[in-house]
Amino acid sequence: MSIVKTLSWPDEAATAAFAQQLAHALCLSPGTHGPNACLALHGDLGAGKTTFARHLLRALGVTGRIKSPTYAVVEPYEVTALAQPLHIWHFDFYRFSDPREWEDAGFRDIFASPGLKLCEWPEHAQGVMPTPDLDLHIQVDTDTQRQVTLHANTPLGESLLA
Repeated sequence: MSIVKTLSWPDEAATAAFAQQLAHALCLSPGTHGPNACLALHGDLGAGKTTFARHLLRALGVTGRIKSPTYAVVEPYEVTALAQPLHIWHFDFYRFSDPREWEDAGFRDIFASPGLKLCEWPEHAQGVMPTPDLDLHIQVDTDTQRQVTLHANTPLGESLLA
């Protein structure tokens, strides 16, 4: 199963608007502990993966500084969504190279727990990371414009694209 949708983000405001729409859809998704989804963010360096993740985190209610998880591999957040605590993990697998690190870092437990997982560079965790509900492929057109292809891989991913 794979539903595909293509979008154009002409500027950062469009990126933020899509993040807001997706945050709304995530908060409406079924689950006893709020949104429970895995989103994989694909794209070259500078494509806008972290920018999109920051807009999505803000739209979900994260306040304060949002750090890139490039060196830490994961940055955890907790917000209240639908009057429930929502756990969010923002991963950057760019420097991930050893599958044993998956177990050692407790990533299996994180992915098995309720909450939202945002994964940059998921191809570096191929073989250990579960199938994401939604793949976002971000491609640079110009300095500000991006073409985004969304692939729904699960029923939840399909509902997020609806």
